Amino acid sequence: MIPMMSWRPPGYQFRAKDLVKALCSDSTDQAALLMAAIHGKVELFADATAWNGFLWLVMNTCKVEGQHLYTGIELGSLKASLPIVWI
Repeated sequence: MIPMMSWRPPGYQFRAKDLVKALCSDSTDQAALLMAAIHGKVELFADATAWNGFLWLVMNTCKVEGQHLYTGIELGSLKASLPIVWI
């Protein structure tokens, strides 16, 4: 947990594996934290390394007949929609 000012919710740092667990499973602690962040109960922080790790996994495993399932625009929209402070 990252210490914060008393008026701010508790903060948690996500690494690449936390981001994958949060986005790919409903039954993980990371998914629960993501939902809590949506409701403003916690703040989530992640850096470019976490996002790049998630992108690497998606781009290398989510393919149909050799074609990527998601475009860069779609993945950029996903990143922008997440309740995560990118540091």
